Amino acid sequence: MSAVLYEAPGPRAKRRNRISNIVVLVVLLGAITWLILRMYDYGQFEGRLWRQFQYSSIQRQMLDGLLNTLKAAGLAAVLALLFGAVFAAARISDHKWLRTPATLIVELFRAVPLLILMFYFYFGNIQFGLGLGPFWAVVFGLTLYNGSVLAEIFRAGIAAVPKGQREAAYALGLRKNQVVRLVLLPQAISAMLPAIVSQLVVLLKDTALGFIITYGELLYVAKQMGGRLTYGFPYIPTYMVTAVIYIGLCSLLSLLARYLEGRSRRRRKITGAPPPLPLTTDPGSAPPI
Repeated sequence: MSAVLYEAPGPRAKRRNRISNIVVLVVLLGAITWLILRMYDYGQFEGRLWRQFQYSSIQRQMLDGLLNTLKAAGLAAVLALLFGAVFAAARISDHKWLRTPATLIVELFRAVPLLILMFYFYFGNIQFGLGLGPFWAVVFGLTLYNGSVLAEIFRAGIAAVPKGQREAAYALGLRKNQVVRLVLLPQAISAMLPAIVSQLVVLLKDTALGFIITYGELLYVAKQMGGRLTYGFPYIPTYMVTAVIYIGLCSLLSLLARYLEGRSRRRRKITGAPPPLPLTTDPGSAPPI
C-alpha cells in the first residue's frame, strides 16, 4: 500500500509552483529593498547612530544583557522541561485523584498570559515581601507557562505511539512506568523533538518581556542604549543589532535540534531489529543459516 497521501505534482504544477516561488521571492526582496531605502531616507544609517557599538563599554553592556537573557532562559528551560515531564506523567496516570488536578493546573497556566504571570510574581514580591527579584519573576513565569505547553507536547507524543506497542509491553509483564520509560518515551522523543525545540525558542524570545519588570536582559539594555541623546536616539540601529542576536540564538537552537534528530535517526538504524527470517514451505524444516 502506498504511503503517499497526495498526488505527485505534474509538469504544469511544478511550473506553477516554481513561478509562484519566484513571485513571492521578488515581492519579499522588493519589500526589504523599500524598507532599507526608507531607513536611508530617514537617516538611520548615519555614522553617529552606529558609533556607540565600537566602544568596549557598550559591547560589555550588551554582553551582560545577553548573559542575563541566557541565564533566565537556561534555568527556565530546565525547570519547564521538568514541570512538563512531571505533569505529563500525571495526566496519563490511571489514578483520577492525580490526573484531574494535573489537568486543571496545566490548562490554567496555558490559559494565563505569560506577562500576567510575571506581573504576579514581580508585584506579589513587592506587596508581600516574598524575596523574589525580577530574575525569579521572569524564570517562574516562563517555567509555568512553557512547562504547561511542554506537558501537552509530552502527553501528545506518548499518545501518538501506536497502541500495539503499549499492548505488547503489557503482555510482557511490564508495569506502566516501565512501559512509558522503556517503550513509549524512546519512540516518542523523535516525534516530539521539533515541537520541544520550537517551544524552547519561544521561551528564549519571551525573556524579552522581562524588560517590562526591569529585568536587565538584552531588550532592557537595548532600550537604554537606544534612548541616548548623545548618539541621536539610535533606537532603530540598536533594535536591529538586538534582532540579529536573537536570530542567531534561535538559529543555534534549530541547528542543535537538527543534529539531535539526525543522531537519533542514525541510532535507530544502527540498533534496529534484524530482518525477519524467510518463510519455508515445510513447517518442520529449520530456517537457513
